[in-house]
Amino acid sequence: MIFRYEGIFNLIPLIYVIDDEQDIVDLIALHLERSNFRVEGFLDATTFYLQLNKKIPDLIILDLMLPDQSGFEVCKYLKKEDRYSSIPIIILSALIGETEKILGLELGADDYITKPFSPLEMVARVKAVLRRQTDKSRESRIIIDDDFIIEIEKHKAFVDEKEVPLTATEFKILSLLANKQGWVFTRGQILDYLWGEEKAVLERTIDVHIKNLREKLGFKGYLIKNVRGIGYKLEQ
Repeated sequence: MIFRYEGIFNLIPLIYVIDDEQDIVDLIALHLERSNFRVEGFLDATTFYLQLNKKIPDLIILDLMLPDQSGFEVCKYLKKEDRYSSIPIIILSALIGETEKILGLELGADDYITKPFSPLEMVARVKAVLRRQTDKSRESRIIIDDDFIIEIEKHKAFVDEKEVPLTATEFKILSLLANKQGWVFTRGQILDYLWGEEKAVLERTIDVHIKNLREKLGFKGYLIKNVRGIGYKLEQ
């Protein structure tokens, strides 16, 4: 069973909490929501994987002692899959030995917190990891799949190893959607991202840019999906 704790905007960072103790999930959710995060909780790895296939979070808080799979195995799987490897992971565990901490960090976890823990410290750690992730993403490449890559710093996109001739506006829209794959952005949110309050631009303008972007991306254009009555998202 999946326990959801929804925020009011899909632009609010989404945190997945995987722990077999409902009280722990509820406690973490309570404090993260107070700090303006969205939270979805899972009591086992199986339900977590099912939801992960539908929606990718901004960060994962992962217990090591799950009923159906070791948290170490979950972490290992996430880090070897291109689609999930960039998701930051904070391990939360009652295992306090140095060996467990080293193994978790070597598998790619970004932080390790032992139980019992301070909820306020947990929130602070989440914020710190997300800040580091944001700084890193500004310099990195986004790999949509093997033949669709976006170079953020170079402002270039490649499909089938060929550079796609995008305008500055098209590239900004593409990078916005790609940074939050699966998230739905309204036309208004895209306009704010592009121009803020500097220009009075019709929302219809976004539809034109999306149409041109899809055409230029060729056989990858279908990945940019229209969510009727809301806006757009990029999703496999």
